Amino acid sequence: MTSPVAENCVVVVDLVVEGDALVRFMPLLRANAAASLAQEPGCLRFDVCVDPAERTKILLYEIYVDDAAFAAHLASAHYRAFDEASQAMIAHKAVHRLTLIAG
Repeated sequence: MTSPVAENCVVVVDLVVEGDALVRFMPLLRANAAASLAQEPGCLRFDVCVDPAERTKILLYEIYVDDAAFAAHLASAHYRAFDEASQAMIAHKAVHRLTLIAG
């Protein structure tokens, strides 16, 4: 009998930042990513990717142990502070939740 394979929660976020806000937005985003990795045991990966041709287009690739770990991320003080501080800087945001079944 084989044991079940753990299926991690993957979150992919497509962002477009208002051009004039990018210089303020990126330090906030980097701090949120670093805090997520350092303070959340359930956060396994938090990549920040920027389109080199259009730097206001950003993709976040995050992996959490499970859905509960992602919920803990959304409830964390550092995420809530980031969300509040950056909300007005974001022109477009699309969040995709996936399940990692192999990797």
